[in-house]
Amino acid sequence: MAKKTKVVIAEDHQLFREGLKAMLAVRSDLDLVGEASDGLEALRVVQSLRPKLLLLDLSMPRLSGISVMKDVKRQFPEVIILALTIHESDQYVLEAFDAGANGYCIKDASRRELMMAIDSVLDGKTYISPGIADSVMEGYLEGRKRLKEKTAWDTITQREREVLKLLAEGHTNKEIAAFLTISVKTVEKHRANIMKKTDLHNASALTAYAIEKGLVIA
Repeated sequence: MAKKTKVVIAEDHQLFREGLKAMLAVRSDLDLVGEASDGLEALRVVQSLRPKLLLLDLSMPRLSGISVMKDVKRQFPEVIILALTIHESDQYVLEAFDAGANGYCIKDASRRELMMAIDSVLDGKTYISPGIADSVMEGYLEGRKRLKEKTAWDTITQREREVLKLLAEGHTNKEIAAFLTISVKTVEKHRANIMKKTDLHNASALTAYAIEKGLVIA
């Protein structure tokens, strides 16, 4: 009997997660070994179970899918990651592949498309949902990124984005420090840098900015 492919699902919406589990259950070649409902939990599950395939939502609490991808690929480059998302903009597509995604599938895809995406990435191919604009897909596959003037968002580092996401979710500096295993002083420094770069100087403005950039969903 052929060895089954170990799969982990990281998705914060339980209903969607249950739907994914039901779809995977009919595949005799796939073995769902774990699941996670936020980014930090996703990292722990991958570290513990070492799956071959990670189905990863890009918009999750505590740690974004992009951050999870970077950490997983740094620690376990052999893990294949299929991003699952509602976002279709070139910003998200390019950031996901830059972070190490092997495929990018839109959440309103049919069961048939999801299975095709899984088979493609497991076969070593890059998958991008056909619903994504052709120009975005071609731009990525041909390795061409359109030049644009740098915005404040472009200057915010990945760690600062992680801090901004947690701030927007209502966590205190102390909680953020614990989540990211950094000092409170470092959190304060990141927060000050974010405010300086965005010219936003209160929690409500930062939260609105995080929502606008898709770090959190209102």
